[in-house]
Amino acid sequence: MSLHARILAAHAAGDAGTLARLYEKAAREQTGEDARAFFLTQAYVLALEAGLPSAPDLRRALVALGRER
Repeated sequence: MSLHARILAAHAAGDAGTLARLYEKAAREQTGEDARAFFLTQAYVLALEAGLPSAPDLRRALVALGRER
């Protein structure tokens, strides 16, 4: 199953934890900074919602991109 299809399935299931991990994977696959920042932002918000321990790391990645303080 493609990453896009997995993201859609996780949205349909309302699975914030899986969505956070999938959006983080999508961010790593991006070559453009804006696209990477978009997917990292989604991953960060969902990680916060799901209470995942990866949330601080995602925030640090956004800070490194100049998208968060």
